[in-house]
Amino acid sequence: MSVNTSLEAGLAAIQAHVNFLDGGTQNATVVFFDDGKPADVTDPINQSAKLVTLTLPKPCFKSLGADYIELQQTDAALVTKAGVATWARIYSGSGKVYVDLEVGTHITLANPDLPLGSTLMINSFKIRPSI
Repeated sequence: MSVNTSLEAGLAAIQAHVNFLDGGTQNATVVFFDDGKPADVTDPINQSAKLVTLTLPKPCFKSLGADYIELQQTDAALVTKAGVATWARIYSGSGKVYVDLEVGTHITLANPDLPLGSTLMINSFKIRPSI
């Protein structure tokens, strides 16, 4: 038997996620990589596959929509390695892993092919509850 929560409960749970992201003394970050996404968020990453690190402002919460929470826009960060972004890992302000996302499935970039020295930013970042 499956259990379904209400939309309101799902949005409240996501607000707890946003609070987790804002925890710690630093800002939450989104790091893009050009290799295969690890099977689990506890798996180590290949540092040589890192393309760019984007920073969310603190607080990162922007607005509450009818069925989502929107985060603030990230900074525009310099791409430090050329490559095709295949996945991203989001870290909280305390440096803890929040989630791994596949580019094209969970997160969309206008162009995942990132040239060295270009800049990248996320303009719109919406999290929806799975209800």
